[in-house]
Amino acid sequence: MAIRAENLHKHYKTGGQIVKALDGVSLDIADGEYVTIIGSSGSGKSTLMNILGCLDTPTSGKYFLDGEDVAGLSDRALSEIRSRRIGFVFQSFNLIPSLTALENVELPLLYRKIPKNKRSEIALNALDSVKLSDRALHRPSELSGGQQQRVAIARAIAADPQIILADEPCGNLDSRSGAEVLEILDNLSKKGKTIVMITHNEETARKAQRLVRISDGRLVP
Repeated sequence: MAIRAENLHKHYKTGGQIVKALDGVSLDIADGEYVTIIGSSGSGKSTLMNILGCLDTPTSGKYFLDGEDVAGLSDRALSEIRSRRIGFVFQSFNLIPSLTALENVELPLLYRKIPKNKRSEIALNALDSVKLSDRALHRPSELSGGQQQRVAIARAIAADPQIILADEPCGNLDSRSGAEVLEILDNLSKKGKTIVMITHNEETARKAQRLVRISDGRLVP
């Protein structure tokens, strides 16, 4: 099992009140499965995604990644998991404006201390897989929104992680660019990657193999 969440709770204290962002979420995602988590703003989907991506920890409950209980791991160990085993795609792309597309894609490889020549080769192959090798030396400001998101996907897959977490990957894109991004995710799924996408859009959500709904911090039928 790629992902197993057991009775996850995440509580925040705001203005003297306890907000239950997650309220007893249990979820299994198999190796190679393509799952969409759909919910409205404030439903808890982003909180759940942050926990699945080891960017946050639950108040209570257990989370297993490839069978490993990550709850008690150090920050360094969690960072290692994020850099080697999970690829992230964000709604806002999160590209560094001063770097070229190639340099942005190389970043996770740099953190893994892969030599420069090898980094460039891997990054170019990743850009080629999203049909952007001809834009390798362009900076984000010289690319359309759809192209920037494709660079972000190339960055996510460059280190060959087994799990891809995509947070509203089409949220800032027009319909054509969004369709291109969804096609790339579908192709990654066909290659055996485990993909978890969160969205509020019903049409986007149905592109996955399985749809999971969340509302008020709970999974609903």
